[in-house]
Amino acid sequence: MHVLQELLVIFAVAVVVVMALKKIGLPPIAGLIVSGVLLGPGVLGLVGDARQVEVFAEVGVVLLLFGIGLELSLNRLIKLLRPILLGGGLQVLLSFAAVFALATGLDFPPGQAALLGCMLALSSTAIVLRGLESRGEIDAPHGRLTLGILLFQDLSFVPMLLVIPILAGVSGDSASTWLTLAKAAGVLAAVIVLSRFIVPRLLELVARTRQRELFVLTVSVICLGTAWIAAQVGVSLAAGAFLAGLVVAGSDFRHQALSDLIPFREVFTSLFFVSVGMLLDPALLVESPGPILLLLAAIILGKALLVFLVGAIMRLPLRVCVLSGVALAQVGEFAFVLAQQARPYGLLPDPLSGQLTSAFILSMFVTPLLLAFAPHIAAGVSKIRVVTRFWGVKTADEVPDQLRQARDHVIIAGYGLAGQTLAAALKNCGIAFVIVDLNPANVRLATAEDLPAFYGDVTSPEVLHKLGIEHSNEVVLTINDPVSEERAVRAVRRAAEKIHLVVRTRYVADVAFLSAAGADLVIPAEREAAISIVRQVLNRHCVAGEQIAALTQSASEDTGGTG
Repeated sequence: MHVLQELLVIFAVAVVVVMALKKIGLPPIAGLIVSGVLLGPGVLGLVGDARQVEVFAEVGVVLLLFGIGLELSLNRLIKLLRPILLGGGLQVLLSFAAVFALATGLDFPPGQAALLGCMLALSSTAIVLRGLESRGEIDAPHGRLTLGILLFQDLSFVPMLLVIPILAGVSGDSASTWLTLAKAAGVLAAVIVLSRFIVPRLLELVARTRQRELFVLTVSVICLGTAWIAAQVGVSLAAGAFLAGLVVAGSDFRHQALSDLIPFREVFTSLFFVSVGMLLDPALLVESPGPILLLLAAIILGKALLVFLVGAIMRLPLRVCVLSGVALAQVGEFAFVLAQQARPYGLLPDPLSGQLTSAFILSMFVTPLLLAFAPHIAAGVSKIRVVTRFWGVKTADEVPDQLRQARDHVIIAGYGLAGQTLAAALKNCGIAFVIVDLNPANVRLATAEDLPAFYGDVTSPEVLHKLGIEHSNEVVLTINDPVSEERAVRAVRRAAEKIHLVVRTRYVADVAFLSAAGADLVIPAEREAAISIVRQVLNRHCVAGEQIAALTQSASEDTGGTG
């Protein structure tokens, strides 16, 4: 079948399946994987050249990771060093150790047990980042931890690939191994130089031509070229594409590049998810469902618990630990590469190879569903007394009766800088308030200052009831998770229809849907920072106070002020 005809069949089937599954609440990624299962050789067999689809799928992964790199920039990546090095290092080490110990206890040979440890330590960068991106959670606290761990996993893939011959008992060429690692380090150094000195000037020259086609071609060359060069020296294509994104993000044209990339990225990334589904053999799933489902359950529960443990060791909020654990509870696409490289050495004999492949794909399939359900899981875990005791904080269940029955008090959800400033002002004015937060460190800080603070999820009706929302005067939300903000607004509005509800959010773009959800006043930090800049600059230039007030009021209205 001609490649154009195969692409037409793939997209047509994907459109129908995704739309059908959307009707029952399944996310698009799950629909694309199901489309791949239907198109694959195990069901309809409509795609004759699966390798051709895999090539397009690789382009999809490259564009996805390039886009993520564009959104981060090298400066922001430096701020992720702790989750990358500590979070990622702990996750890979603990996952490898746990799987290796379990496999050797089940009498697997050491080389095979080590390979399984490497494979199961990896998660799906493409699926997780696509899911977080679609939910607007990449910049949330759990999104940063998840991204840091994924980046460390991608970097770990290179040495994992190099040690496969050693695991199989084949003597490796140590000089070649060190040379590959040296080349990879050289690529990282080149990325820093390119992002700082060369690419920004190149894109500026191209932009001056005012030829959009030339700009798109230049960005594509940077993306694909960097990914290809990285692959030639032993770094994965995905990691190379991410580095290319960081290179372009160092220029002033990152937003233009991202907007030009999106249509291509969506098409090719969809092909990646379809190609994953094509690897699944339904016949094998029917023949041995028990072992496959047992492997699937062990993978999801085991990986989620290990990531949760990593977050706990880092003393991160309980909600961050749970959401990150759920997000990383699958096996990633690089595990298939390791399996393919290990097969000639006999490290993955049948039927283990087929069962693992099926379990891996199913874990990727359920990931979008888990991401959607993750906030409910986090809310449930936060009610477990043993877990919350580990963080050394009082829960909403321990709110004393006098606070629970207080009248006209203010509920402050989130004790970051905004919450701390508000609490100090209310205390100074003699206005009663209670603080609720999912960050144990914030709760401990407020408690140390002799303030009424409790650990709890403000999106939970039970927690709101225990904080006395029925008798409260006002609720102020200062949390940093946009998805949780909307859920909290709806929960507050259901619990107390007429209460005054103030929300501090990050972006002006969030104002409309938070207001629609039921907020009385939405204050975007982005707008307030802009107004503050205007006020300070005009003050410096001795503009009259009345004119400054009029201009800042106009700026507030132009940027979506609400109140």
